[in-house]
Amino acid sequence: MNQDTAGRITREGIRIHDAADFAGMHAAGKVAAQILDEVADKVDVGATTGEIDDFITRRVTELGTTSATIGYKGYQHASCISVNHVVCHGIPGDKKLKDGDILNIDVTVILDGWFGDSSRMYVAGKLPRKAERLIEVTHDALMHGIEAVKPGNTFGDIGHAIQTFVEGHRMSVVRDFCGHGLGRVFHAPPNVLHYGRPGSGPRLEEGMFFTIEPMVNLGRPETKVLGDDWTAVTRDKSLSAQFEHSVGVTSDGVEIFTLSPAGRFHPTY
Repeated sequence: MNQDTAGRITREGIRIHDAADFAGMHAAGKVAAQILDEVADKVDVGATTGEIDDFITRRVTELGTTSATIGYKGYQHASCISVNHVVCHGIPGDKKLKDGDILNIDVTVILDGWFGDSSRMYVAGKLPRKAERLIEVTHDALMHGIEAVKPGNTFGDIGHAIQTFVEGHRMSVVRDFCGHGLGRVFHAPPNVLHYGRPGSGPRLEEGMFFTIEPMVNLGRPETKVLGDDWTAVTRDKSLSAQFEHSVGVTSDGVEIFTLSPAGRFHPTY
């Protein structure tokens, strides 16, 4: 990387990181991904989301990291666990998983000051066909978005790739939540929209770090936040799914910081 650009902040407020920063992000992302690998065996019919979060909380500490979410704006858990029509920010608790439930588990850890942020889908029991289609489309939409990441493209190109793929399968992209920049902070510019026009938005540059985390609904895209001020649900009660990777722009493409060490990022692969 050109040292003249290392550490620079663009006019849109997006930090340009240097080559050494990629190693820190890979290390933090690997821990988040490892925890998400391990938790797969805890997702089963009859398990509670609170029990799953307890396991995650323990592993965050055992792996030498700290949770980015415990204490964040008053939040008290090491994960968000969003079941069925919960779009995101589901709070772990006493809810027992039923056969056919799908859930997104979102974990963010801090390692040596770097934030590793990722989420993926899981299923309790037998996966219903309509939920399987939703999970497949959401996973593939994320990968289409990642494929659009390279210097010279724009954030609108990422959103457009995701939106056109999802809508081509007669599903909808949530507009109320988006990806975000990260690095030595949890949330930073830019907002990474999962819809958009080709060529719109800031231009991608080597050294940008951010998440791509499309939320896809079987029904309409509208959401509402419940009275706990965290849990977001689909307004029409349709199923929702989400996958998230943290990525960095390289000189000729993209690196994914949160790849699954065990190859378990997709629940049916």
